Amino acid sequence: MQSQSEMKAALQSYVDNFNAGNAEGVIALFAQNATVEDPVGEQPLEGMEAITAFYTQVIASGSKLTLAAPIRGSHSNSAAMAFVVESNMDGQIIHINVIDVMTFDESGKISSMRAYWGPEDMQVM
Repeated sequence: MQSQSEMKAALQSYVDNFNAGNAEGVIALFAQNATVEDPVGEQPLEGMEAITAFYTQVIASGSKLTLAAPIRGSHSNSAAMAFVVESNMDGQIIHINVIDVMTFDESGKISSMRAYWGPEDMQVM
């Protein structure tokens, strides 16, 4: 099992690579059989092909992440972070308040990512 500091470092790497436009850096954090559910309630993406397509598109759109609080660890194999996504949708800047919960496998890779946000968490700026 990963230590809290290792999980927190992986989530910080996720934010840093995302904001640098480095989709490959984000994708490399995931296990081959990982799932991404963004937002929770949608059909989860499964496997590297789907995850690669998702992050390639989202990062290419120019969206940026800003942490809203320190990254949190756990007593288990999960960590969470609260952040704001800034995105340009149809010429409007949108902020989405999100909490991501990520679970890690034995090798330290992200095995699942669940993004908690809903329509009320989106604000047009």
